[in-house]
Amino acid sequence: MNSFGQKIKFSTFGESHGRAIGCLLDGIPAGLDIDEEFIQSELDRRKPGKSEFETARKEEDKVEILSGVFEGKSTGTPIAMVIYNTDQKSRDYSNIKDVFRPGHADFTYFYKYGIRDYRGGGRSSARETAARVAAGAIAKLMLKELDIEVLSGICEVDGIKSEVFDYDAAKKSIIYSLDINKEQEQKDAILKAKHEHDSVGGVSRVLIKGAPKGLGQPLYYKLDAILADAMMGINAVKAVEIGDGVLSASLKGSKNNDEIRADGFVTNHSGGILGGISNGEDIVMNIYFKPTPSIFKEQRTVTTKNEEVDFSLKGRHDPCVAIRGTIVCEAMAALVIADMLLLNMGSQMDRVVKYYE
Repeated sequence: MNSFGQKIKFSTFGESHGRAIGCLLDGIPAGLDIDEEFIQSELDRRKPGKSEFETARKEEDKVEILSGVFEGKSTGTPIAMVIYNTDQKSRDYSNIKDVFRPGHADFTYFYKYGIRDYRGGGRSSARETAARVAAGAIAKLMLKELDIEVLSGICEVDGIKSEVFDYDAAKKSIIYSLDINKEQEQKDAILKAKHEHDSVGGVSRVLIKGAPKGLGQPLYYKLDAILADAMMGINAVKAVEIGDGVLSASLKGSKNNDEIRADGFVTNHSGGILGGISNGEDIVMNIYFKPTPSIFKEQRTVTTKNEEVDFSLKGRHDPCVAIRGTIVCEAMAALVIADMLLLNMGSQMDRVVKYYE
């Protein structure tokens, strides 16, 4: 499937080395101010080639809005956006035309579809996520109208964990590190792996502030379930935690429960979600990215004819995919919250009556 959402739906199209990538975003209410500079600034945060901590592929990621916007406002009709690819080097992949790259989706895509676009992974490439960021930027504009903010940063690289979570610091960090005291150590780990022709994993921490109580559609469209679905759909993500996550399994109920007072919850072990519904506290998630599978060490694999071979990869790749991935996490979180806001509007009859009065 290439679509996501219910009330706000978006579909993406394109391949890593095709002419363009893009998205179609449907369900955005009419009259929303569409700030094209903001949308571009979000894409600039994710675009490649900004530093030595990212792939050297130079894409400007200039977004062009094709429909759904008139005189700076959404019209209520589908918003189509396109981003043209300008720096493909397909020849870098000629040596793997018939070779599966370990850790990549090449193997599974081939056996599912029986056809293979070997140029940078084709549709399975993380290049597609630029379209998600464009869609997420519009969702963020909608959330801004309701004083809801989605923030993120890197809280772990190569096992080096942040001890503080400073989202303002992350905005200023070239690797979006949440802890300025750990940033240099994390940078060094990325560059060490890069110089050794290897890669490292990382963890993105997403914070959603200002989400109202009541978001989520139990039983089969719970807020935490759909957030996890959205995050697990991002390239290289292998695990998602809501609130305390796996730590909860080692706690007693007396420690894990969030006691309630007249002014709110005393703690937030639940990460802002109870029973699949937001409780008004900050929504907190950790998203775990595996090491970038594109590395330049010699590796063993098989060909499309199942012949065993040794090969070395060429091309330009991120030494830590989590760095740019955290921006994609923000975008997907914003799209989920925007969708849930519209779904929640009809959950009580008095709201329906009030609207039509």
